[in-house]
Amino acid sequence: MQLYVVRHGETWANAEHRYLGSLDPALTERGRQQAATLERQLPENLHVLVTSPRVRAVQTASILNQRLGLLPEVMESFRERDVGVFEGLTQAEAMERYPQLWACNITRRWDRAPTNGESIVEVVTRVRAGLIELETRYPSKSVLLVAHGFVAKVIRGLAKADLADFYQWQLPNGSLLTFEDFGVPVFDKAALEASLPSP
Repeated sequence: MQLYVVRHGETWANAEHRYLGSLDPALTERGRQQAATLERQLPENLHVLVTSPRVRAVQTASILNQRLGLLPEVMESFRERDVGVFEGLTQAEAMERYPQLWACNITRRWDRAPTNGESIVEVVTRVRAGLIELETRYPSKSVLLVAHGFVAKVIRGLAKADLADFYQWQLPNGSLLTFEDFGVPVFDKAALEASLPSP
């Protein structure tokens, strides 16, 4: 499977550097322009278009699909990480409102999460399940997946079987990440956790 992962275009929350996971804002004008620019740079011969259910991803996919003319498939597996009580907050606001959670660097814990949110391992597990489904259904196809920043981090980490630069690496809004001959690796949960830098 050839896998092309796109991070959706900018939203107001991205522009204001706010936590954005389960919230569902639309693209800004800049976000629409980012998607339109990327649409002109997409590879040829894409066969499948998959999108997260979030509005920002669906809107980005719609812009990218203007030339492709594919039938988009919405997959819950690729929704953005839910950061619970931090949703919609800046880092400064999260630190002020939830000082105990902030003090333990809760968003960088492998198996813990902000209240009502998802841990890293929970997101890794569901994204990997989605990738297995895609690999099973489209083993020899080129798949364009429109998703999110954290999802892109997870896919890249799974592909490398290494999370050493997980916190530093970031796919910008409206950008593309390419995986040639993508195959979902064996999931060694302990090894993957061990490669994650300390919070």
